Amino acid sequence: MKFTKIHGNGNDFILIDDRKGELIKKESDYAIRLCDRHFGIGADGIILVRNSEIASIKMEIINSDGSYAAMCGNGIRCFAKYVFENKFVVENPLKIETGDGVKIAFLNIENGIVKSVTINMGKPSFELDKIPAKYDREILNEKFYINNREYKLTTMLMGVPHTVIFGALDDYDISEGEKIEKYSIFPQGTNVNFCEVIDAFHIKVKTWERGAGATLACGTGCCASVVASNRLGFTGNKVEVSAPGGKLFIEIKEDGVFMTGPAVISFKGECEI
Repeated sequence: MKFTKIHGNGNDFILIDDRKGELIKKESDYAIRLCDRHFGIGADGIILVRNSEIASIKMEIINSDGSYAAMCGNGIRCFAKYVFENKFVVENPLKIETGDGVKIAFLNIENGIVKSVTINMGKPSFELDKIPAKYDREILNEKFYINNREYKLTTMLMGVPHTVIFGALDDYDISEGEKIEKYSIFPQGTNVNFCEVIDAFHIKVKTWERGAGATLACGTGCCASVVASNRLGFTGNKVEVSAPGGKLFIEIKEDGVFMTGPAVISFKGECEI
């Protein structure tokens, strides 16, 4: 099986052309094996290219633990680069079917190479039944005691469930995200973003991803962090986000949250399946 490994700010994925459907019902097992960083290729997840009846192409994401993800901000940029440069779909903008609906990718192309991608990530939702979360009101800077520590949580659906915690990044160990991910009010778990506001135009974020653990960057998490910081009055609607693996540029508009960032090929190869 041929594959291409691509990363978005260090959030890495194994891209596989599965338009013939040869991996259907086998995705989870392959994700666990291929993503292993010692016995496999190594990645935060695998992304499969599949045919779509409602868009130009379909993206299927499986985390390194074998669980499915409806959406991934860094992953969809990698996906857009992969399908365009392999000429599976030669369109710009590009309509991509995801588990969170159809997303529009705007490609920045130089000499046939996709240098960066802007994605309309859609609109966030603080509605508890959509996240989902069990609470009596919006979770907006609400205090919770988890594993004997107080946290102020802001939770939303940004394609997938995201919880944002504000403070100095040095005050948090990324492993704290594991307890918050599985906290009782989140029946399907949550991604966890620790966010430090630098000024009205810059924030720093480190993310514990549901199903993958600590990653070098999370596109949906960066978007959620900007949405949370904007709603709480910490930042404006255009923010540069610094994650451990690099920078993303997020803008909140009336028709959605727009994310711009790179996608870089690490290497290509073949593996036995």
